[in-house]
Amino acid sequence: MTIQHGHAASPLEAGSDLRARAAAAAAIAADHAEAVDREARFPAEAVEALRAERLLGAGIPIALGGEGATTEDLAEIAYALGRACASTAMIFAMHQTKVACIVRHGAGEPWCEGVMRRIGAEQLLMASSTTEGQGGGNVRASSAAIEPDGGSVTLERAATVISYGAEADGIVTVARRAADAAASDQVLCVFLKEDYTLERLSGWETLGMRGTCSAGFRLRARARPEQVLAARYQEIHGQTMTPVSHILWSSAWAGIAAGAVERAQAFTRTAARGAGGQAPPGAVHYARAVSSLRQARALIAQAIDLFAEAGEDPSRLSALDVQTTLTMLKVEVSELAVAAVSSALRANGLAGYRQDGAFSVGRALRDILSAPVMIHNDRILANLSTLTLMSPVAASLRD
Repeated sequence: MTIQHGHAASPLEAGSDLRARAAAAAAIAADHAEAVDREARFPAEAVEALRAERLLGAGIPIALGGEGATTEDLAEIAYALGRACASTAMIFAMHQTKVACIVRHGAGEPWCEGVMRRIGAEQLLMASSTTEGQGGGNVRASSAAIEPDGGSVTLERAATVISYGAEADGIVTVARRAADAAASDQVLCVFLKEDYTLERLSGWETLGMRGTCSAGFRLRARARPEQVLAARYQEIHGQTMTPVSHILWSSAWAGIAAGAVERAQAFTRTAARGAGGQAPPGAVHYARAVSSLRQARALIAQAIDLFAEAGEDPSRLSALDVQTTLTMLKVEVSELAVAAVSSALRANGLAGYRQDGAFSVGRALRDILSAPVMIHNDRILANLSTLTLMSPVAASLRD
């Protein structure tokens, strides 16, 4: 499904086309979401739909065979998918975050540009491996190191989680630069399926997000040295990984919340009609759900605009106010999304609590409860409090 015009698509036309294709993929994701959750299986049908609509390569520049999607475009796709299937939305968000890291920090490197072309042409699905051993969600320190081996490099790491690792076409992972490097001296590596093996270490039996299949694996990779990005991971993390992941994760979570709020709206309307137009007792909770969702969407829009304005200027992206806003986005939206779904449950009462029926929000609640603990909010807040401790408190509303 492409735009048939005799001229290059404008940003508005391109965005509209991507959203139409996202809606088509979301419809397929919705059809299989219940089975994906019940069976804790990879959402194969939804991912194939993303491939068919060429959305896995959406973040690749047009010159390299992709769709040239903006961060806002990707966020809208994640939101649409979140309303349909939480696991599919989160897989899309994690994949596009890794693609963004390659695009923004691998430009000009022949091997990286080659893999970008492959992602665009073959619609490769890239998994993320940042958690490791006892470090858990501490993505700023690595135990495993890149080791030289003749004309190649090797890496062996015990990954606590590699979401959809067994189903991916490649893995983007972080590691220490060398065996004698500090844990914080990290690099980002891009491995394709032919470069590595996975040995399963743990399973994935969870309340929600069951289709992300985020099992633990021992990753053993052997690759070319140029598959280790030249950019320092600290720069990649601050300039791309944190802002893009937080925007896309938040968009997926807001989508989950929107799906629950929509069910609460339908229940409230049905109950009001049955009571001769009188609002049911739970209507106040529906209003709270709507408010929480609106706040979440506003924060995401603000972050998208801020990230776009900062552009490619590292100094702007490194500014404390920008870093604080983009970092806190994950914390604030994850909590607002939980609040929205919880309010939707209370609005629907027993009909929302039931696992069956058109007004059930049980799956949405189980899925959204992952948001505050996925890279735990407490860890983020602790890191941010240290960063901002010496910063002066604003003296006025406009400072």
